[in-house]
Amino acid sequence: MIKLKIKSGDTVRVIAGDHKGSEGKILKVDREKNKAIVEGINMVSKHEKPSAKNPQGGIVEKEAPIHISNLALIDPKSSEATKVGYEERDGKKVRISKKSKEVI
Repeated sequence: MIKLKIKSGDTVRVIAGDHKGSEGKILKVDREKNKAIVEGINMVSKHEKPSAKNPQGGIVEKEAPIHISNLALIDPKSSEATKVGYEERDGKKVRISKKSKEVI
């Protein structure tokens, strides 16, 4: 399992695939499969049986996972895609933007 540089709650841009150029917030990260679910990206129609949660059942639109290699973190300051680096500041290891050198 590799070290992932994105976390839940990060804003990312899709850099490859059908949804290239779209932006969204990461809802969930699957470290085993190197995939992430991004809000509003890669929507699929899923047929659901009636249940207590959804008594009607039917066709539901939901997000499908997208591979992490197709995502780029967006720098909060400049709104551009950036790479992630790590630095030690005040005795803590923090993620930094390679473009703006700001803490993410």
